[in-house]
Amino acid sequence: MAQTSRQTPQNNGAAHPNATRSNPSRSGNPAKRAAGVQHPLGRVTFSDWVAGARLRTLTLAIGPVAAGTGAAVLLTDPEVVHWVRALLCLAVALCLQIGVNYANDYSDGIRGTDAHRVGPARLTGSGVVEPKRVLTVALVFFGLAAVAGLLLVIASQQWWLIAVGAVAILAAWFYTGGKRPYGYAGLGELVVFIFFGLVATAGSTYVQVLDVNLESWLAGVALGLVACAVLMVNNIRDIAQDKVAGKRTLAVLVGARWAKVLFCVFLLAPFVIVGFLALLYPIAWFVLFALLLALPACLIAVTAKTPPELILALQLTSFTGLLMGLGLGAAFAL
Repeated sequence: MAQTSRQTPQNNGAAHPNATRSNPSRSGNPAKRAAGVQHPLGRVTFSDWVAGARLRTLTLAIGPVAAGTGAAVLLTDPEVVHWVRALLCLAVALCLQIGVNYANDYSDGIRGTDAHRVGPARLTGSGVVEPKRVLTVALVFFGLAAVAGLLLVIASQQWWLIAVGAVAILAAWFYTGGKRPYGYAGLGELVVFIFFGLVATAGSTYVQVLDVNLESWLAGVALGLVACAVLMVNNIRDIAQDKVAGKRTLAVLVGARWAKVLFCVFLLAPFVIVGFLALLYPIAWFVLFALLLALPACLIAVTAKTPPELILALQLTSFTGLLMGLGLGAAFAL
């Protein structure tokens, strides 16, 4: 991804040539603050947009749908799988994940939070793309998620699910958007656990068979914890920079040492659930091979000294969630 250098000019009392009498940089509206800054816009490429989608996080969308679909098979005839509904669930999850990634890029960028980041450069924060373009792309993916969700509602005739979908989109936006984003108050992991764990998994089961079993809930808890681990290791990397930017993630609130402990708990606790499920579904024992990714991720996160090490831990954690979701789905379905 293209990157631009950032230099903070010294304040010598002279007015900025782009400043207005109302001084947008002091406005309570982040978009107005951003309007007062001339971004060094560069030539954006398709690879920049792909990087902005943060593909490594899409595993968090695939795993819960796979596990939820497998759990749905337990509640119906194995030969009657609602593949169309399952694919629509996947479309909702993927579009929401991509949408929230672009929304975070936009919101963190206009707040100036990404000016301090040490990880991969973002579209808005690096100045490669105008903030409004990033916001538009985020809204497009939220819209696609809404369309896929509406089709699910029509197919299942469960009209109350419209409210669930609306809350999910609002949760995606207000993670870093709005005047008081909950991601800046240490609540990110809680909401991720709910929506990318419980709701995504149990919801995938429910819209297919209009029922939810214990297997779906347990899988949702396990995958929700893995999603929390992904967010935690990402925030561990940015603790120092987030402090400067005033972004009070859970990692910032508890400090680096306890954040690493929580990361290991989030990532390893799901395997206790997997072990329990393996007593009932023997194929689930194969999911324990995902420990070959999870254990190195924990070791790297605990001993990491540089951002690239933590990025590697994040990648290993993401694929742990993918393998767990696919493995549990297969164990339930077969």
